[in-house]
This record gives sequence, C-alpha cells and structure tokens, in this order.
Amino acid sequence: MSINVDQIKNDIMAATSVADVEELRVSLLGKKGQLTLAMKELSGLDPEARKEAGKQLNEQKQEVAVAIDSKKAELELIEMNAQLEKDKIDLTLPVNQGKKSGTLHPITRAMMELSAIFANMGFEMAEGPDVEDDWHNFTALNIPEWHPARDMRDSFFIEGAETILRTETSAVQVRKMEKDGAPVRIFCPGRVYRVDLDATHAPIFHQCEGLVIGDSVTMAHLIGTLQSFLKSFFEVEQAPIRMRQHHFPFTEPSIEIDVDLGNGKWMEVLGAGMVNPKVLENCGVDSSKYQGFAFGMGIDRLAMLKYGIKDLRKMSDGDVRWLRHYGYAPVEMPSKTEGLS
Repeated sequence: MSINVDQIKNDIMAATSVADVEELRVSLLGKKGQLTLAMKELSGLDPEARKEAGKQLNEQKQEVAVAIDSKKAELELIEMNAQLEKDKIDLTLPVNQGKKSGTLHPITRAMMELSAIFANMGFEMAEGPDVEDDWHNFTALNIPEWHPARDMRDSFFIEGAETILRTETSAVQVRKMEKDGAPVRIFCPGRVYRVDLDATHAPIFHQCEGLVIGDSVTMAHLIGTLQSFLKSFFEVEQAPIRMRQHHFPFTEPSIEIDVDLGNGKWMEVLGAGMVNPKVLENCGVDSSKYQGFAFGMGIDRLAMLKYGIKDLRKMSDGDVRWLRHYGYAPVEMPSKTEGLS
C-alpha cells in the first residue's frame, strides 16, 4: 500500500477541531486505520523486502503520530482559551441589587466620601494609633492636668499603663508635626473613645481631624475650607450652617459649626479654630514663622444627617435588616468627578 505522508500531514494541519484530529488518528492509526493495514500487508513480502518496507513504514507512522499530537495540543489550547473567554466574569459590572448583601456600612461610606472630598482639596491622609500616651492625647494639645477632659468619667484609661484610648484624632496631628514639621495639610479619619452613650453619642465613634499649617494661613481659609467641604458632602449649593464662638485649649480663636436639622433645630457637627501657638511649639514648629487652622468633625453625626438616621446607637447594633436598609453597594465608589451618592 502506497502511503503519501506529505498529504496525510497536510490533512492533519488542515484540521480545525480536536474532534477532527481524533477522527484522522483513528482513520490512520486505529485498528482498521490506513497505516495499521499497511503494516499487515508486509507479511506477504519476502524477508529482505519486509525488513526495508517495515522500517520505512514505522518511520512514517512516527511522523504521523507526532503531527497528530502536535496539532491536537495546539487545538486543545485554542479551545481552552475560547472557553475561558466565554466563561469570563466582568467584575466591573454592578452587582445584582435585587437582594442587597455585603453592603458598606453608612459610616464606612461617609469616610470614603470625606476622603474623596479632602483628597480633591489637596489634603494628605494621615493615621495614628488608637492607644495613645498622655503627651499626644492631652499635654501637647495644651490640655492641662486639671482639665475636665482628663477625668476618668470621660476617658478610657488602660489599667496599669500610662496610656489611654484616644479621645480624639487630634493626636495624629501632633505626631505628624513632630515627624515632618511644617508646612502641613492633612486629614485624619479614625475611631475615638469616650465614656458617653445616648441617641447622638456613643462610647466608640469616628472623627475626622484636619490640619493646615503654613506661613500665611488665616481664619478666612478655615471658613472657606469648611463651607466648601459641607457643600460637597451634603451635595447642596448652600450649606445650612451657623458658626458660634467657642473655646478649645488647642485653638485660639475657636468656633463650633452647627447644621440645620429643620424646624428650628440644629446639631453641632464641627469644632475648629486657629491652632494655638503653644501647640505648635509643643510639636516643634516655630510659631513666629508658621500659623494654621485645625478642625474636627464627628463622622457618625454627619452620616446621621446625610442618610436620615435617627439614632446613633443603631449603627453599632449589628442588625442585618438595618444594614440592608442603610447600606451602600461596595462597587459604587464616591468621587468628586462621578458624584458622591
């Protein structure tokens, strides 16, 4: 039987599927295949001719087998890639919101919105430890030993140690100035701890501090920054706020900002002021050259106002039904360009 190996190899190379290659393998190398039958025909030849023809036929079978294996591997890879492409999941698509699960907590969402706004203003985010020492939490911030904020009823002190669960994120500002000096432009979101619990207070809550230190920073910069922030956060043309004179040991002059709840009711959400020169000196910043402003806001209260949450305590109850109602889809990332909510 005459075997045209070149034609057989061309037929193999022309195959377009693994099934086609398998069909060719059976027709060539199977029990009744062309090359198998050719081997059987060798028995009718004389010994010398059988030896030479057998050698040639074995070489041809090996060529064909190699061509088949190579083509089969090539087509299997193509088919596997096609299947993977078909089965690919587009993770950029929004999740099915029919059944809300795995939602972001409103406080997490509010912190993400704060970060988007302040980052757009050119602020750098800074963080610090939840467990602080007396210097960073009180003394460096010009809070004397007799100040009521140091009272055991207001703060969580750690037994047997000269440390405290931080009462405000202002301690991060102290660490930043001690480390990098001036100028500074940072915001510091994080948890804080105080002995307090009612509808608008919690023992563990969240604050965001801001600090800007430079050689020509004024109160006008502070007010403009806060007005711009509140308008962006509440997504309104004019933020319904009022400013009241206040006193903080670490700022002078100091103000508090309230947000209009409607029906003549207001809620305090912000404390701010020009950084007290004593605080700058405590942190190693030359107060004769630099000045600046600082502010601190309760993220939980801002979330209550924006999302219509009536009771702060519900935020930490862990009620799945509450979370489904107030939660946000994780894929909806807030940004100044695409909108916050």
